[in-house]
Amino acid sequence: MHNLDYDNPHELATAAVVVGVDGSPGSELALRWAARYAAAHGRALHILYGMDLVGVSRVSGPYQVITPPIIDTVRAHGKTILRHAVETVRSLEPELRVQSHTYADGGTALLLEHSASAFAVVLGATGNTGTLSHLGSTLLAVTAHAHGPVIVVRPDPQADNTVHDSGPVVVGIDGGPVSEPAIAAAFAEASARGAELIAVHVWSDWDLGAYLGENPGPALEDVDTVEEAVLAERLAGWQQKYPDVHVTRRVYVNGPAQQLTEWSGSAQLIVVGNHGRGGFLGMLLGSTAHSLVQHARCPVMVVHGER
Repeated sequence: MHNLDYDNPHELATAAVVVGVDGSPGSELALRWAARYAAAHGRALHILYGMDLVGVSRVSGPYQVITPPIIDTVRAHGKTILRHAVETVRSLEPELRVQSHTYADGGTALLLEHSASAFAVVLGATGNTGTLSHLGSTLLAVTAHAHGPVIVVRPDPQADNTVHDSGPVVVGIDGGPVSEPAIAAAFAEASARGAELIAVHVWSDWDLGAYLGENPGPALEDVDTVEEAVLAERLAGWQQKYPDVHVTRRVYVNGPAQQLTEWSGSAQLIVVGNHGRGGFLGMLLGSTAHSLVQHARCPVMVVHGER
């Protein structure tokens, strides 16, 4: 890894890759991906299982006390899932440092708490057209509210639901400061993987006809030229820090989610910043990231900057 920031808790030597498991197919896929990811980055892997005893209480009924036998049953189920998870990881990466933990909390609270010090939190997702599995709503909640990088492992439905292990790293860049942590993460990932970096800049998601007037041709050309220059300048410092990374720049007029989703068909990783602003989940996550974690055809890394 290059240019480590030791004031950043996510880059400390103790920062591990954290993955949540629940025994689902999406969980299994995320676990395997997380094991390889942790090994490639020289990180330990922490496997977490949340018993969600509060949720168990709700299912049992509002006046039902959670008895020790019920707790023991839930705990035993968790231990079985964790035992299988550890065995799976050791078969894939025998030298990897692995820890497994069972907690009383549910998946969302558990992963959000650990995201503050994790190198990255890894979650699984299966299906397409917005169909989510593996920890259910936890996926969107953690991606929106986490305190560090979150990677949603999405398989490609057009490639027998396998996960891409080759192709470029693609980073989405807009004009704001939120993209800067995403750019840093994307360069680091491309360098670690020996992959090309595609920098995708979409400079407008507006109604261009209304914005540019009846004759948008020359103005559109001028804006495009300016945006090309701005993107080149913005990437120049990072290219100096990572001279081993070959960068290709792509500038588009509009439709950031659409452009990045299209790139996900050939990429091994899409990296975006968290553009959330408001109190609703979609606003907290931002429309582009929200769309990608549900529809992309490759893993998606959502990078959270300082609050």
